Amino acid sequence: MRYLVKARVKSARERNLVRTINDGTLGKGSIAGDEYLYDMEQARVNDQGVATWVETCFCDPPLAEERPYWEEYFELLSVKDAHSRRTCRHENGTQPWACCDCDCTKKLEERLATQGESFLKELKKAAS
Repeated sequence: MRYLVKARVKSARERNLVRTINDGTLGKGSIAGDEYLYDMEQARVNDQGVATWVETCFCDPPLAEERPYWEEYFELLSVKDAHSRRTCRHENGTQPWACCDCDCTKKLEERLATQGESFLKELKKAAS
């Protein structure tokens, strides 16, 4: 399932987050692998400092695996279904693990890319 995640970087965690992104260790040890780094590359931030990204997750509850990694650096403000579960082939049972090859994340990220600024660019500015 795809989730739209909204979060704010915790106070004084910017530099540590940038370091883990730069050295590739963000999410190290998670079964989600490089997904964390990809999410940060795609994330957008608004003028209130709220970062938004699309997360693919098969956990119940959502982000059960990822949450501890994100919460080290972020205050998670919301985690919502990015689209209807009725139309998600994984969720409606027509194709297990369909989210792995589905193009809906790309479409969501293309739409998200038109909003706000690059989170990674703004994070690096704030951390320097």
